[in-house]
Amino acid sequence: MLEISMGSDFSKPGIYIVEGFRHFGDNIPHWHFALRPHIWRPPTDVFETEDALVVRIEIAGMQEEDFTILLDGRYLSVRGMRSDLSERRAYHQIEIRFGEFASEIELPFDIDCERIEAIYQAGFLRITLPRREPQHILIQNKEDD
Repeated sequence: MLEISMGSDFSKPGIYIVEGFRHFGDNIPHWHFALRPHIWRPPTDVFETEDALVVRIEIAGMQEEDFTILLDGRYLSVRGMRSDLSERRAYHQIEIRFGEFASEIELPFDIDCERIEAIYQAGFLRITLPRREPQHILIQNKEDD
């Protein structure tokens, strides 16, 4: 597991319920309930270049230290918290989301963890995940004594 921590606080309350259907033992169905924090997902683009996968997340109004980026096997998770403005009194229109957010992506190939780059600029977080090259294993010739 590789964690690139740029900071964040996930202790804010909020809950929604995820319902699932599971079969145990004699194929008897059981409901499964899980509690998760209330989060939103920013617009996220994932595209492949010749030698890397690029994840681009549109999330304005942040600082580099507001993000937590976690790579666990073939799953990339980007989390953070965007604070609401303190100057507001009453909204006439609200479209910009605030609070805890997360974007999770399943990666299509293995990543070279040593060369990952994350850059936040002009309201976009861009994560470049270079493809891990196959390793060539040499066969040693062991002569019998």
